[in-house]
Amino acid sequence: MLKPTYKIPVLPPKFNFETTPILKALAQASRGLAEVKGKAASIPNQTLLIDTLSLQEAKASSEIENIVTTHDELFKGDIYPEGPISGPAKEVSIYRDSLKRGFDRLVESDGLITNNTLVEVFRILKNRDDGFRTVPGTALSSEQSGKVVYVPTQDAAEIQDQMRALELFINDGDLHGLDPLIKMAIIHHQFESIHPFPDGNGRIGRILNVLYLTKMGLLEIPILYLSREINKSKSDYYRLLQAVRDDGAWEEWVVYMLSAVSKTSVSTLQLIEGIRVQMADFKLRIRRDLTRIYSQDLINNLFRHPYTRIEYLQADIGVSRQTAAKHLDILTARGFLTKHQAGKNNYYINEALVVLLLEVSE
Repeated sequence: MLKPTYKIPVLPPKFNFETTPILKALAQASRGLAEVKGKAASIPNQTLLIDTLSLQEAKASSEIENIVTTHDELFKGDIYPEGPISGPAKEVSIYRDSLKRGFDRLVESDGLITNNTLVEVFRILKNRDDGFRTVPGTALSSEQSGKVVYVPTQDAAEIQDQMRALELFINDGDLHGLDPLIKMAIIHHQFESIHPFPDGNGRIGRILNVLYLTKMGLLEIPILYLSREINKSKSDYYRLLQAVRDDGAWEEWVVYMLSAVSKTSVSTLQLIEGIRVQMADFKLRIRRDLTRIYSQDLINNLFRHPYTRIEYLQADIGVSRQTAAKHLDILTARGFLTKHQAGKNNYYINEALVVLLLEVSE
């Protein structure tokens, strides 16, 4: 049997997390996150941001695992899940569903992130009905060389014990006096080092990040996604993960994660502000020029779904199919949307929103 190459530490790790580099990075990350939380509150219905932004996170997180799709494939797959959809686009869509289910479980469990929640996220993500690893043989290899770089715990009972300890650490509040952002970095490293699932650990670990930030009240809803920054510095991410295991380099790891929070806060602020401005513009012009069809639910629909369809509008504003189709055609004629056809069906694109999403995700 393979022998683990790293002893999973008792939490919290025996390290002084109040070093000057960590505290400096923490101050910047905390400011950025507070701005994101405040700016999100300026959106009339914050929950639409979950739908709009979670697909962006799903796309970026999946790209880290070399699952690559285009925004067009992704949005089409979202509005026509019953139609032809590429494998990567389907995987990204499932990731989005896993993330949203994780958030639902967080709300349902009064702010707890349990192992049962993580198992449910795994089952949705991988479309299987098992859970933590029970069969030995897992080893992580370098993408470049193919050599084994890390062997996690192999024994099923030990994995269960380590995940129970992690669950307690996640949910113990400020028992250890650690700032939640520092604690997020520790939790992420511990989860990835335990590597509890047969597959999908990277993506589940990144879902865990944003659920924890939401659990701790640093966000109202899970809308700050680190995957884009991790993807841009993927080699550093894996190198620093391993440096903690090899050399106890916690400071470098925590500073890296806090820096990712800071950088992601900047891009998330740009996105939220862009959406706020566009929504205000749509609202002003539709209420002024198209009074008969105006409603806040209509505006929300156009920004919840970058690509929308008649059925979505029916459900969101409570009108007949014929009325919904007329509304969308009027909006198209006035330049708010562009109309496209897929087989016998029409779909409508909020081009301004799509351009914004593309610009910020570059």
